[in-house]
Amino acid sequence: MNSIEFPLLDQTTENSVISTTLNDFSNWSRLSSLWLLLYGTSCCFIEFASLIGSRFDFDRYGLVPRSSPRQADLILTAGTVTMKMAPSLVRLYEQMPEPKYVIAMGACTITGGMFSTDSYSTVRGVDKLIPVDVYLPGCPPKPEAIIDAITKLRKKISREIYEDPMSFQ
Repeated sequence: MNSIEFPLLDQTTENSVISTTLNDFSNWSRLSSLWLLLYGTSCCFIEFASLIGSRFDFDRYGLVPRSSPRQADLILTAGTVTMKMAPSLVRLYEQMPEPKYVIAMGACTITGGMFSTDSYSTVRGVDKLIPVDVYLPGCPPKPEAIIDAITKLRKKISREIYEDPMSFQ
């Protein structure tokens, strides 16, 4: 068997220093561990469930599904939102700690979809209830599109300047 030598791996350094700003370090740690609150009501959520399997494996992005809004920092709304569900969605969003992010997934979530023309009880866009960071169109969106939306959100998080509200007190 041939032995392969890696000269770069054999080098050792005496002292190594990593230089960064506190803001960059905070953004890196936040985008590497997004805790996800799932708010799925219909077929878009079924499509999202395929990400949990081994083929797409969204755990590699640091996404941890949570069932408590007090531990989550990303809410993924998937499916039709009705007027009856709107107060509970707003309550869940308000219970999330800062900074919090929202991905609106699917045509029904973004515009009310096919139900908005004939139904008086459908919310015509979840952005009327809570602020949305990334819109993900489709009926239903494919898992690859969901991964792309999460990547776009991570780029947005990496560019943020986050100020600690406790530092001013």
